[in-house]
Amino acid sequence: MIDPRGQRFAAAVTTLVLAVALLSDSTWLLVAQAAAFAAGLLLGPASSPYAWVFRTVVRPRIGPPADLEDAAPPRFAQGCGLAFTVLALLGVALGMPVLTTVAVSAALAAAFLNAAFGVCLGCEIYLRLRRAGVPLRLSRSA
Repeated sequence: MIDPRGQRFAAAVTTLVLAVALLSDSTWLLVAQAAAFAAGLLLGPASSPYAWVFRTVVRPRIGPPADLEDAAPPRFAQGCGLAFTVLALLGVALGMPVLTTVAVSAALAAAFLNAAFGVCLGCEIYLRLRRAGVPLRLSRSA
């Protein structure tokens, strides 16, 4: 179980990182964001670098959450973000700037929706897949 406020904080940081990467054409920022997504996917959202910042800097100032949420949907969303950043990096490697721009823009739009409005597209996809009976192997405790 995770603090949902931490997910929105991570989405806000992700929005900032991806916006700067898009505007500056920065490959290293894309690599850094891909690494953050990979940590959220492989270790769980509570173990990502942005979660650490939230836990050590922000949460002590705002107090404990009123409720917690299952980590599996945000973990799946981290995998979606990773897929888009890897696709963007593939665009960089193949000299396909349109692919890079479209992939970064899609990840940026999803992060912004979560940060600004609390709408997690990856979480929604996860829930719809589960309702459709698709077996997803994401630990609830990570």
